[in-house]
Parts: sequence; C-alpha cells; structure tokens
Amino acid sequence: MYEPSPVLMSFYIAGFQHWDGARVLGELAAGMELDLVPEFDNPHDPNAIAIRRGGTKLGYVPADMNEMLATLMFYGHGDAFECVVQQVAPERSPWHQVRVGVYVSDAR
Repeated sequence: MYEPSPVLMSFYIAGFQHWDGARVLGELAAGMELDLVPEFDNPHDPNAIAIRRGGTKLGYVPADMNEMLATLMFYGHGDAFECVVQQVAPERSPWHQVRVGVYVSDAR
C-alpha cells in the first residue's frame, strides 16, 4: 500500500545566528519538536514563520519556502504541521547548525 512521506520540507533554520539559538543549542537534539509561530505583521516578510523552543526564538522558516505554509496557517491549519529537529551540528557555521523538518501531523 502506498503511503506518502509526511515530510513537507527540510531546511536549516534561517537567521539562527541572529536570534537566541546559541543560548539553547546544547539543549537541542534530533527528534525534538519545535513551535512554528506565524508573524503576519512582520514588516520584512508577511509570510514570516518564526521557529521557537518555548519562549526562545531560534530563527525562521527560510523565506523561499514559507509562502504555502504561511497561507495554510493564516487560514487556521497550523495544527496540521509539526516542526522537528533533524540534525544538530554545533561544530558547523551558525547558519548550518540546526536542520529541521516540517511534517504533516498524523491524525489517523
């Protein structure tokens, strides 16, 4: 039986070096779920979606990947998605330290 992949997209967190990711880098691990928080009033990008761990902003979904996700979240479908840490590499440059995947939640 065919079952599609629940992974919609995978990327390094954009702007990780500009936010508070370094403060919590040692606490992040593969498999950890993070929060997707739309910022529809963001003056630089109305499709901006912040990635947070609790109250700490780690960065954003990359701008070239956020439009479809932002549209669905705007219309109330945010609960359909999960953001999960795929890889943590503290030895790499800040813009390649944390890779996440956005998955469709399995509601079956």
